[in-house]
Amino acid sequence: MKKFWNRIAGTALLPALSFLLAFVISGLFIALSDAKVLKEASHPLKFMTTALSTVGNAYLALFQGSIFDPNLAHGHTVWQGFYPLSETIVTATPLILTGLAVALAFQSGLFNIGAQGQFIFGAIGASYVGFHFHFSPVLHVFLALGAAIALSALYGGFVGLLKARTGAHEVIVTIMLNYIAGFFILWILKTTTFLRPRRIDPIAPEVNPSAQLPHLAGANFRLHAGILIALLAAYFVWWLLNRTTIGFQFRAVGANAAAAKTAGISVSRVTIATMALCGALAGLGGGVHVLGSEHALTADIGGSFGFDAITVALLGRAKPTGTVLAALLFGALRTGGRTMQSNTTTPLDIVLVIQALIVLFIAAPTLVRFIFRVKNLKTKDAMTAKGWNG
Repeated sequence: MKKFWNRIAGTALLPALSFLLAFVISGLFIALSDAKVLKEASHPLKFMTTALSTVGNAYLALFQGSIFDPNLAHGHTVWQGFYPLSETIVTATPLILTGLAVALAFQSGLFNIGAQGQFIFGAIGASYVGFHFHFSPVLHVFLALGAAIALSALYGGFVGLLKARTGAHEVIVTIMLNYIAGFFILWILKTTTFLRPRRIDPIAPEVNPSAQLPHLAGANFRLHAGILIALLAAYFVWWLLNRTTIGFQFRAVGANAAAAKTAGISVSRVTIATMALCGALAGLGGGVHVLGSEHALTADIGGSFGFDAITVALLGRAKPTGTVLAALLFGALRTGGRTMQSNTTTPLDIVLVIQALIVLFIAAPTLVRFIFRVKNLKTKDAMTAKGWNG
């Protein structure tokens, strides 16, 4: 039991300390950018109390916008106060799936920078099946998500095929395919197949009600069944990596491709399978996003989910559980940041600062060790083996 808790502490220590440092430094930025705080610069005591009050109010607004807002519960049920938490989960759901697409690639020694493009193609597939066909509710959802998975698996698998057969670097190929996906969706939304009737702006018809994911907390909440799909996908990735032969091959190639090849593992097959599965996960994220909360394909449907997925996977140390927790954190920062900006004078950009600082400290464990005087900070994992160690 002691070894188990020591292992948990070793794995969680770096993200926890990085999180703490990011919020402390961001708090300094919040305080020093506030006019009321700077006005008290000549009075040290007032300066400190005003600074602490400003930072506290900003982070309180961040909490109320992402977890629980007592103002929403006032005059209603306590459950209504958790509406911000439901929005956090809605935002985190596609991040979990795209984060897993990047994390799985890390485990196999690959850098899947193409989750953005794979997400977009998944959204396209789910949208088309969702509005073009009419099936029974459960069947329609499965077929729409199946289209998202299949289309994106092919898109991701193509990257693996190019790397396995020609040696093309997956980073370069996936970056280029992101551009292709971005411009492809701009074009396809102008075609008669996807453009909503009597509209000139690029938006597809809304998916049929039978293809929409059911709500889990009533009509007043946007929380939908996509979070259950995301959690099942995370469990599947964990099971695949830790309980199956192909998962062992993924990890073996990620640890040392040359040694894995000597042991009889087909590195080419693992590369293709990994990228196809990563594409399927990211595409599933796009499908869930369309069917669960957006319900219509737009030119900016991908947002920054695919790029944020890289940060989520990095923060989660390329582990399924860590990726889920990191996605929830980023979802909370996104949703809470809007409330923080509206309730205080703190700009929404501070959320990006917090995210960037977290990643900075995660990628530089030596710096974290130095600041906190931690001697045995665990950093060895699938990413540090590929050069992510600070």
